[in-house]
Amino acid sequence: MKISLIAAASENNVIGKNGHLPWDLPDDRKYFRDSTKGKPVIMGRRTYESLPESIRPMPERRNIVVMRNTERSLLGCDTVSSLEEAILVARQDDPEEVFVIGGGEIYRLAFPIADRIYLTRIHAEVDGDVYFPEISEKEWKEVDRKNHPADKKHKYSFTYVQYERQRSF
Repeated sequence: MKISLIAAASENNVIGKNGHLPWDLPDDRKYFRDSTKGKPVIMGRRTYESLPESIRPMPERRNIVVMRNTERSLLGCDTVSSLEEAILVARQDDPEEVFVIGGGEIYRLAFPIADRIYLTRIHAEVDGDVYFPEISEKEWKEVDRKNHPADKKHKYSFTYVQYERQRSF
């Protein structure tokens, strides 16, 4: 099973501010939906709580929420106390790929074990309080790139970039 991270980050690696995305990019939301549909998603409690109530839990995906207080249940979600436990739960369905969808702390924990990154690079520097880890060219190889211009629906231009971990044998 591949462990993939999916995120949208500004040029200065901001992924969130005050519990929300600092941008509204409808095509990126569609990219996220299409990429993760039918696959388990792992997220932290704050990321779960930042989702609009209408998509909690995210439909057509197994939702696994890492949280300190696993006594609290979240309707339609598996709640676990660690990333390791989340991965074990995700493996139960034998998926080809599991997606880690945030937030900052969960990305940092998953970064060393991830196989792939789906990054939407927002071409702007914005203020924020949650950051995506730096991607090292020594560890990660870019395997795909697609540009998206700014337009009436998208304040910022952005690029979808996929990376795969460089494995040394």
